[in-house]
Amino acid sequence: MAERSAAFTAFQVPSFRRYQAARFTITLVTQMAGTAVGLQVYDATHRPLALGYVGLAQFIPAFLLVLPSGVVADRFDRRRVVATCHLLLAAGWAILAAATRHGVHDVAAVYAVLVMMGVARSFSGPAASALLPNLVPPSVLGNAVSWSSTVWQLATIAGPPLGGVVYAIGGASAVYACALAGALVSATLVQGVGIVGSARGGSRRVGSASELLAGVLYVWTNRLVLGLISLDLFAVLLGGAVALMPVYARAILHADAVTLGWLRGAPAIGATMTALWLAWRPLRHRAGPWMLGCVAIFGAATIVFGLSRNLYLSLAALVVVGASDMVSVVIRSHAVQVATPDAMRGRVSAVNLVFVGASNELGEFESGVTADLFGPVRAVVGGGIGTLLVVAAWTGLFPSLRDLDRLDRDGEAKAS
Repeated sequence: MAERSAAFTAFQVPSFRRYQAARFTITLVTQMAGTAVGLQVYDATHRPLALGYVGLAQFIPAFLLVLPSGVVADRFDRRRVVATCHLLLAAGWAILAAATRHGVHDVAAVYAVLVMMGVARSFSGPAASALLPNLVPPSVLGNAVSWSSTVWQLATIAGPPLGGVVYAIGGASAVYACALAGALVSATLVQGVGIVGSARGGSRRVGSASELLAGVLYVWTNRLVLGLISLDLFAVLLGGAVALMPVYARAILHADAVTLGWLRGAPAIGATMTALWLAWRPLRHRAGPWMLGCVAIFGAATIVFGLSRNLYLSLAALVVVGASDMVSVVIRSHAVQVATPDAMRGRVSAVNLVFVGASNELGEFESGVTADLFGPVRAVVGGGIGTLLVVAAWTGLFPSLRDLDRLDRDGEAKAS
C-alpha cells in the first residue's frame, strides 16, 4: 500500500494537479489541430513535401528564438508567460478556423499562421518545462517528471483520434474551434497555479551575452547531458515517421481520417504504457544501456512500420516506437531538470527544447523532403536504419552515456 501511495506522490500537490489539467488540455487540442492541419495540407497539395513544410514552419521560430525565450522564462513569472502563449495559440487557431470556414485553401496562409504559433510555442516551451520543478518539493520531482510525461502521452493518444472524428464530422474548421476553446481553458488554469519557490529569476533588464549563452554553454560542457539530448535529436530526426502519416493513411494503407488519428496516436499508446511503468517502477540501474537499447528498438520498429502494408502491424510497430522513445524522454527530462539550477533552468530548457523541436518539427521536414525525392517507404526505412547507426556511433562517442547507471534523487547522474 505504501508503495502504491508513493507512486502517486506528485498528485498530492494541488498545484501539480491543476498544472497537469492545463497541460493535458493544451496538448489534447494541439494534437487534434495537428491532425487537421496534416489532412488539410495534404488534401490540398497531395505532396509529401508540403507536409514537411508544416514541421519547418514550426521549427524555425524555436531555432531563432532559443536564446531570448530561455531568458524570458528565467526573468518573468513562468505562469504568465505560459498563459500568454496559450492565448496566442488560441488566436492562431481562431484565424485558421475563420479562414477555413470562408473557403481559404491557400496552404501558404496555413504556413504563415503556423509560424506565428511557432513563436508562441517557442516562449511557452522553456517556461512550461522550467515551471514544473517549482510546483513540487524536490524530493518528488522524479515522480512528477514521470507523471508529467504520462499526462502528455495520454493527451497525445486521445488527441489525434478525436481530431480525426471531429474532422470527419465538421471539417477542419470544427477542429480548430475546439482547439481555440481548449487553449482558453488551459490559459485560465495555468494562471491559477500556485508555486513552491520562485517561478522567475532575477531582474527584468535585458541580459548580457554571457547570460543569453549560459544554457548553450551548460549543455555543451556537460558531456552526459549533451549525449542524452543529441542522441534523442538524431534518432528521432532520422526515424520520425509522424509527418508522413497522411501519406501512409491515404496512399499505402487506404485509411480514412479516423484511422489516421489512430495511427498518429499509436506511438503515444506505447509511450503512455512505458511512462506509467516507469512511474510505478522507476529505472534504478543501468539507465544508459537501457536508453541506448531502447533507441535501437525505436529504429527497428520504424523500419517495420515503413515496410508494413497491414494496418494492424503498422499500429503495433508504432506502439513499440512510442514505448521505446519514452525511456529516452524520462531519462533525459529527469537529468536535465534536476541537475540544473532554477535560476538558469529556463535557458537550459530552451536549448533542450530546440533539440526536441529539431527532432520533431525539423524531422518532419526531413521526412517530407526524403519522401518527395525517394518515396515514403524508402524515407521511413532509411531513417530507421540511420537511427541504428546513430546508436552505434553514440555508444563510442559518449562513454558517460554508455556508463550511466542511475539518477539519484538529488538529480546527479551516477556511472557504474
